[in-house]
Amino acid sequence: MTKLILDLDTGVDDALAIAYALGSPEVELIGITGTYGNVLLEQGVRNALAITELLGHPEVKVYKGIPHSEATDGFEVLEISKFIHGNNGIGDVDIPDSTREAETEPAVDFIIDAVKTYGKDLVYVPTGPMTNIAAAIRKAPEIKDEIGKIVLMGGALTVCGNVNCCVEANISQDPDAADYLFRSGAPATMVGLDVTLQTLLTYKETQQWRDLNTKAGDFLADMTDFYIKAYETTSPHLGGCGLHDPLAVGVAVDPTLVTTLPINLQVDVEGPTRGRTIGDNTRLNDPVKTMQAAVGVDVPRFLNEFMTRITGLARNAG
Repeated sequence: MTKLILDLDTGVDDALAIAYALGSPEVELIGITGTYGNVLLEQGVRNALAITELLGHPEVKVYKGIPHSEATDGFEVLEISKFIHGNNGIGDVDIPDSTREAETEPAVDFIIDAVKTYGKDLVYVPTGPMTNIAAAIRKAPEIKDEIGKIVLMGGALTVCGNVNCCVEANISQDPDAADYLFRSGAPATMVGLDVTLQTLLTYKETQQWRDLNTKAGDFLADMTDFYIKAYETTSPHLGGCGLHDPLAVGVAVDPTLVTTLPINLQVDVEGPTRGRTIGDNTRLNDPVKTMQAAVGVDVPRFLNEFMTRITGLARNAG
């Protein structure tokens, strides 16, 4: 069975990504590594512990990652992130703290150990900045050839960014780490705004969770309704909220959900386009393409998988 690690800055769509993974019988979620972005690291770790417990999976271990980017000494949550995800990252919905605590092993060491243990059976899914995986590859460069694959949520190749005209939020948090990952030669699929903004959820779907009359269903509905409402202000043309992080998990479970372009990518780290994901001209003619960029998605099939898996999980979790 495929082993999965989620690397999360646990906001709303990260929480939905956790639910998707837990509701997918094809994979085993062996751990969550915490990062920063939608919230501070400590809040994200707290959320991940609380959510896995609420969803009936307290066996999933959570590890603390690096709390800020390679180029900075600290991190502050942007006001727009608070608006979209709430002050607590999960739509300002109150759920009980977990009875567990994060593991003492640092996330970077856990990632390396997991690659050594599971090899090609391991899929790593970062849905925030790429800080932890970049640090892991720097510390143990051989893991880039030993890991099964990396499926990341981030970037924008054929559409504009959501931070500015060309930069996507997760990449913007640590462009240097993302560039290091992209150029490392690790097998990676970029699930960016090109496809995630085509996968939209509405109040119609969240009502299905509310109708379950379970604590898990109510939590998912309340949290996601907050997210949808924020989208009504930030992106009223979409008519719903983007399922960014869950789609990355969906692709990790079933790569046929997307069509991809084989391309060696880089991230701009200097100048006005810092954070842009673009083809690497120095490797344009290299016959070996270590990355894939998702450029098309089977929206109906993904949404069906998303609702089936998460609704089933929320029903059984009680």
